[in-house]
Amino acid sequence: MPKKSAIKTSLFAAEEREQKLDRKGDLLSTLNQHVNFVALAAEIDHIAPRPSDKRGGRPPYPTELMVRVLVLQHLYNLSDEALEYQLLDRLSFQRFCGLRHSSTIPDANTLWVFRERISAAGGADALFDAVQRQLQQHGFIARGGQIVDATLVEAPKQHFHKEEKALLEQAATPAGWTPAQRRQKDTEASWTKKHGKSYHGYKLSISADRKYKLIRKRHISTAKEHDTNHFEAVLDRANTSRDVWADKGYEDQSREQRLNQGSWRLHIQHKAKKGKPQSDCQKRRNTRIARPRARVEHVFGSICAMGGKAIRSIGLARAVFGLSIKATVYNLRRLCSLREGGVVPI
Repeated sequence: MPKKSAIKTSLFAAEEREQKLDRKGDLLSTLNQHVNFVALAAEIDHIAPRPSDKRGGRPPYPTELMVRVLVLQHLYNLSDEALEYQLLDRLSFQRFCGLRHSSTIPDANTLWVFRERISAAGGADALFDAVQRQLQQHGFIARGGQIVDATLVEAPKQHFHKEEKALLEQAATPAGWTPAQRRQKDTEASWTKKHGKSYHGYKLSISADRKYKLIRKRHISTAKEHDTNHFEAVLDRANTSRDVWADKGYEDQSREQRLNQGSWRLHIQHKAKKGKPQSDCQKRRNTRIARPRARVEHVFGSICAMGGKAIRSIGLARAVFGLSIKATVYNLRRLCSLREGGVVPI
């Protein structure tokens, strides 16, 4: 007598798999539930209208679909080619984008063209601000004070000859570079050292509210720019509290005095001066600041898990776009965590 097979066939297998995904808590289903992608697409259409299809050819994909694809790319840290493959192969991606019964999907080139078009029109700012409005609509306004910090984001390392470096420092391009080299050389990323280790790339500075750990402001610069230069650029003046926490890298007595006079309450750790060790009082103060300040490390940990500590693009403009979208997607993911965790806005 033949043994029974553990594999069962069903005409409703696809629907049964989708139901099982829902029971297991599919993140993409949760995003569908809590995020208004129609509103996000409307913001993009406002600043960068879809190209006209009057000249014939394949009509452009709906903006909402492309925004969803962009979210997927940054949520799972996928290249354009890898994302195209996953859209063809992965059930949850197809369902999230509404492509379950579509005979075509956006390819790598389509995504690149969409990203370049909206980047030139300020799409990163539009999406980040639109998500901020949705956070407020859910009741998650910035409260509890804010934490300012920065993290290094590595870019592909570049190798230049001594003569090339001299020209680049003068904002000139070496005459011997071919058009391909001009496209592939990142002349804007810079080197810096942290804890004795060298890094090449850019820097993401953020302000996250202490209550919900949502990114409220962000600024992207080259790696060599000091964190303290962007302190006020990321200061969130909409937070209900005037408390600000930061580590010793942001210590600046003149600025602290000026902001304290402007009703801000700055909690910035003090550096130990050369030849003058910190007093017990200063150590206790730094320890008190360390606990609330550490909440921002959870934010950077989540961004790192989404591949946000390295980029594949070349140039500051693309780094600004990519890291801004990464911060936006982090906020969407955090919104789902707060809603699914039963956090009730106060």
